[in-house]
Amino acid sequence: MGEVEIGTDEETKREAPADDEARNPRTCIVSRKAFEPDELIRFVAAPDGTLVADLRRKLPGRGAHVEMRRSVVEQAVKRKLFARALKREVAGAEALADQVDEQLARQILSFFGMARKAGQLVVGATKVDAAVRAGAALAVLHAIDGAEDGIRKIANARRAAVAMGLADEVPAFRLFTVDEMGLAFGGGNVIHAAVLAGEAGAALLRRLQALSNYRGEHPTAMAGDANEATPDEAVASD
Repeated sequence: MGEVEIGTDEETKREAPADDEARNPRTCIVSRKAFEPDELIRFVAAPDGTLVADLRRKLPGRGAHVEMRRSVVEQAVKRKLFARALKREVAGAEALADQVDEQLARQILSFFGMARKAGQLVVGATKVDAAVRAGAALAVLHAIDGAEDGIRKIANARRAAVAMGLADEVPAFRLFTVDEMGLAFGGGNVIHAAVLAGEAGAALLRRLQALSNYRGEHPTAMAGDANEATPDEAVASD
């Protein structure tokens, strides 16, 4: 499968699509419903017919658009809709859903470093807790295999920030393992991180939301958090 270029610092500053196709609403080939560009994945066929996910919507050629959900991509593959939409024989469809997941994940892992360099990503339970309680966090990340006790403590901070009017919401994502997060940050055990406001932080948050939506694992909101204190309890525990 062809590689899609990973985001750069320049992309962080300017992510506007380059062509009319990317700017205008398009129709999902599965549901036939119209979506905004960020809600779709554009696929093209390489010269050899291999399907390629064009996450930046800049590759040349006819594109086929699919809602950014793994289950919908799998439906498109099962129903053999890509060949019809692209009007040619295609290859590599069987592994397409996994490949899209990997591409979205790689984009996020590359943006970790950019956001941290810009001072818009902090790691470690103490720094994350402080950022959340100060109302500075756009979102938090927890390792999939992180200890539940640490996650509950930061959840209390999230609730406290909302209860005190410092934030409207602080969603929590669990998309990567401890090893994956540690590797992205250059080594060590990274279990908790917080995304802070700014261009790099906002760009990272969009990618977290995209992968979460694709996997059907929507970020945890305070109202739906299990085994967490109520806002009053969170404030009282400070």
